[in-house]
Amino acid sequence: MAHPDRTLLAGVMGWPVMHSRSPMMHNYWFKTHHLTGTYLPLAIEPDGIGPALKALHALGFAGCNLTIPHKETAMAFMDEIDETAKRIGAISCVVVRKDGSLKGLNNDGYGYIHGILEDVPDWKADAGPVVIMGAGGGARAVSLSLADRGAKDIRIINRSPERAQGLAREFGAPMTAVAWEDRHAALEDAAMVVNTTSQGMVGQSALDLSLAKLPKHALVSDIVYIPKETPLLKEARERGNKTVNGLGMLLHQGRPAFRDWFGIEPQVTPELRAMMEATI
Repeated sequence: MAHPDRTLLAGVMGWPVMHSRSPMMHNYWFKTHHLTGTYLPLAIEPDGIGPALKALHALGFAGCNLTIPHKETAMAFMDEIDETAKRIGAISCVVVRKDGSLKGLNNDGYGYIHGILEDVPDWKADAGPVVIMGAGGGARAVSLSLADRGAKDIRIINRSPERAQGLAREFGAPMTAVAWEDRHAALEDAAMVVNTTSQGMVGQSALDLSLAKLPKHALVSDIVYIPKETPLLKEARERGNKTVNGLGMLLHQGRPAFRDWFGIEPQVTPELRAMMEATI
């Protein structure tokens, strides 16, 4: 979809936001699809999210992505929210429509699933119990996407038990809450472990989880992508488990956003992945 009369615009709103790798990814897609456009990091303080979103249409933006701390608060400024985003309770993508109205979507679950499938093409969500560490926004997106793919036993574990219990109660089967003190034992028959917390990220302590009881055939994934290998993934790899980091989730969640903004669905190429990895 070419627009020779103007520069195509999109961006990511966050606070902070300059660390984001999304501009590199979307600007790569502009280049490979021969589009005149740019994708910008937009540092928006929490109190400024409403005015910033309302300004998108006047500034000529096709839309934007949202990151911490805006994914939940931005929902109040949408004219329409898709069903997936409503279920998750957060939006990751905003589409500016021709009349200036705003539609909110959440592509995080899509990105997570396709990131797994890129690395493990024969992966099945119903291969066995899934243990999810964390009960925040990442856990909500991941757990719902896994349930939609057929997972039959999803165990939510969080240091604050009330959050895990609340998530399991809200979503219902196949999700159940497991007590924090039972986290190690919960891995004994697991087919998959997912860290949706920030533990293991650069500057954060490692996730407090022993893999001693985890079957060697289980897949271990982390939505963190900085560093490329968190302490959790390192331990899993060294004991023989297949691992997947969070970079694929970031890359693949961008595809439907770019499509909704500009009418072209881009691909995650080896060149793009290598370029992104070189900056981590």
